[in-house]
Amino acid sequence: MAETSTKSSGFKRQTITEAVAEALREEILTGQQKEGVQLRQDAIASRFNVSRIPVREALRQLEAEGLVTFYPHKGAVVSILSRTEICELFDIRRLLESDLLKRAIPQMTQEVLDEAENILKRYDIALENGEVALWGELNARFHHILYVAADRPKTLAIVQNLHNNIDRYLRIQLSNAGARSKARDDHWKIYNYCKKGQIEEATSLLDQHIQNGCENLITFLDSQVPSE
Repeated sequence: MAETSTKSSGFKRQTITEAVAEALREEILTGQQKEGVQLRQDAIASRFNVSRIPVREALRQLEAEGLVTFYPHKGAVVSILSRTEICELFDIRRLLESDLLKRAIPQMTQEVLDEAENILKRYDIALENGEVALWGELNARFHHILYVAADRPKTLAIVQNLHNNIDRYLRIQLSNAGARSKARDDHWKIYNYCKKGQIEEATSLLDQHIQNGCENLITFLDSQVPSE
């Protein structure tokens, strides 16, 4: 009997492993599963009414994405990123995403630009309505659509994993109105540079956008540490 889930999807039929991985990923990215929390396979299997095998496979998948870490005698734990690790991820993003955008802009079609614009409009609505769960998703979708025309699928996959690793932190940061407004303004400016074919201006702003995001995120996280 094929291993499938009863969970419906508008995109494809999912295996149990994929469905469990998707559910746990969303819980981690939205902060329902806090960093450092142990993810007990038996408890997860019981909660989703599945065997431990697909749960173990789902956790290994999330480990490959950097969201879960396995420790001896403790098992799977929601990954904890140090300030240094967060900065490193942003630095890698700056290198890879600037290169992707530079390659993509000359190849962008009107269809791609239209989709990017639609994502930004939906992003604006989500920010205005306080739809927190959509902020990280739409941010990632916007960046992704800009880079698709570069035709560098392996690099794009690496970038996707980077976004997955920091998305949970960005969602928390975007609870700040100033950060939301700055991100929205940067996105629209980058989009307009792409639309005009201004490669240097677009890549320069993207680099600064990512760097500012890192600095603001670190400042925000530090502000959440209780003073002794």
